[in-house]
Amino acid sequence: MRHREILLEYKVHPLWQFLEQTYGFEQAFRMFKPYEGANILPKLVDQNTMVVSMPLILSNTNYVGTHFGGSLYSMCDPFFMFLLMMNLGKDYMVWDKGAKIDFVKPGEGTVTATFHIPDSEFANLKELLKKEKKTIRTYETEVVGEDGKTVAKITKDLYIRRLV
Repeated sequence: MRHREILLEYKVHPLWQFLEQTYGFEQAFRMFKPYEGANILPKLVDQNTMVVSMPLILSNTNYVGTHFGGSLYSMCDPFFMFLLMMNLGKDYMVWDKGAKIDFVKPGEGTVTATFHIPDSEFANLKELLKKEKKTIRTYETEVVGEDGKTVAKITKDLYIRRLV
């Protein structure tokens, strides 16, 4: 498939569109099997902010009884991308380019991560992408435990491209 054809096919999958329109954004994610199995609970706070929590349950527990690292990463994987897609709109393509997770301490109990992108970042991106066709942006968040202490640090590199 040629590069241009890939760009033309960039869109939200029809199943996700149906789930989001029928059940809402948060519930659609809760129905997503990897999130359901790990009990990952996303909450859209506002157009710029998502808060995701995950209580420690058997299906997200590792061999030594703390949060499984894959579940910690999974709870953080898509949310900066979704915030960008929701706020930039259909004239922009957003893809994950890279990611890094640093495990700081074992996660016990309920862990939470907050994803926030300010309006100024969307304005800056739109202005930049008037001049450049694409860019890569880096966003960071922390997974925190019930005690407010950092469990893991997440870094996401996102590829953002103007389509029109």
